Amino acid sequence: MQERDGHPPVIFALASGLSRAAIAVMRLSGAGTGRIVESLTGRLPAPRRASLRGLWRRDGAEPVLLDRALVLWFPGPDSYTGEDSAELHLHAGPAVINAVADTLVALGARPAEPGEFTRRAFAHGRMDLMQAEGIADLIDAETEAQRQQALAQVDGAQSQLYQKWADRLRTFLAHQEALIDFPDEELPPEVERGLLDGMRVLHDTMQTYLAEGAGAERLRRGLVFAIVGEPNVGKSSLLNALAGRDAAIVSSRAGTTRDAIEVRMVLGDVPVTLVDTAGLRETDDEIEAEGVRRSLFHVKQADCVVQVFTGDVVPEPVEGNSLLVCNKTDLYHAPEGTIGISVLTHSGMDVLRTVLADRARALTSGRAAAPFTRARHRAALEETVHHIGRALDMNWPEMRGEEMRLAMRALGRLTGAVDVEALLDTVFGQFCIGK
Repeated sequence: MQERDGHPPVIFALASGLSRAAIAVMRLSGAGTGRIVESLTGRLPAPRRASLRGLWRRDGAEPVLLDRALVLWFPGPDSYTGEDSAELHLHAGPAVINAVADTLVALGARPAEPGEFTRRAFAHGRMDLMQAEGIADLIDAETEAQRQQALAQVDGAQSQLYQKWADRLRTFLAHQEALIDFPDEELPPEVERGLLDGMRVLHDTMQTYLAEGAGAERLRRGLVFAIVGEPNVGKSSLLNALAGRDAAIVSSRAGTTRDAIEVRMVLGDVPVTLVDTAGLRETDDEIEAEGVRRSLFHVKQADCVVQVFTGDVVPEPVEGNSLLVCNKTDLYHAPEGTIGISVLTHSGMDVLRTVLADRARALTSGRAAAPFTRARHRAALEETVHHIGRALDMNWPEMRGEEMRLAMRALGRLTGAVDVEALLDTVFGQFCIGK
């Protein structure tokens, strides 16, 4: 990042995106923002109050009016990024946006990179890494459940829990250091017993949290439900019925579906991708055989398998989490313990939708307070638990202390307390431009 006068350059981006709209919000941040706004408008508006101003380009003999816009000025550190910032609420025509952007570049600003505003907010202590990720999840939220989960993360629910665990680890480490530094001072034996008991409680608490919190990670990414079965049992017809549109080709000819067809929908306030797969059977057709192979792959990857069949004989479940759905109940009687439907007459479809919604809610629910939401979180927590467990197994005080330090480092990576530049690049690279 190039600097201007010892400070990072002013950055700008459309915070409102590029879709057709009446208003476009151009966001600026950096130490020179006030100078740029003064050049555009003549003088700074009062902080945090919208002012209608003309925006002017002043690089020629005569100033050129670019737009009349609402201008907001946010002097640092009381801004989103912690830096001097501003917003220009422009008319959203492409010509207006391009003219203002060109003028900002001429005045020394540069277009922002993905997530750069939020990264600067993190760098200035306006939020920790967990809260920054929560903002990204809030922007991407498709359902009410995802919105609530992301908002809790933005508000610091996870950060507070992990900080409490970090404080306990720090206290344990201090006690362990005392045992190392004063071995001949005849410290009471209950000091070490209390230390080990406290570490076991924390270890068990974190293990329980990991076991109970996986549902939030699934809620954030959404679920995958694979529809499988033999050819001509009505898999594609079921996909179309659940999607409410003709997403898959339906034919009486066996082997019509050769590749997986995906449809995104919401079940039980959870985003779910339904995958219609090729019929499972032995075949000499090279293309159909590849479709069968891909079907089996989707079975292994799916959070839930909807196994469709027809007739009175219940097939062997292809996976332990299979929901057995008997189609064509207008022709056959659904065996006991299966879900009977007829895609043709719509019989049983409401029951099946309810069962699928219940399964989606069950897979994304959990009893953990402030649950983790990303694979990165899970990996860091598992590493923390691993080092605490190793510390409990150590008889040498120095080795135990080292394992506790490694546990603290792993936990610190969750909130960004440990400076890992590559980790920051990965996290903030997921953001949209302007955030």
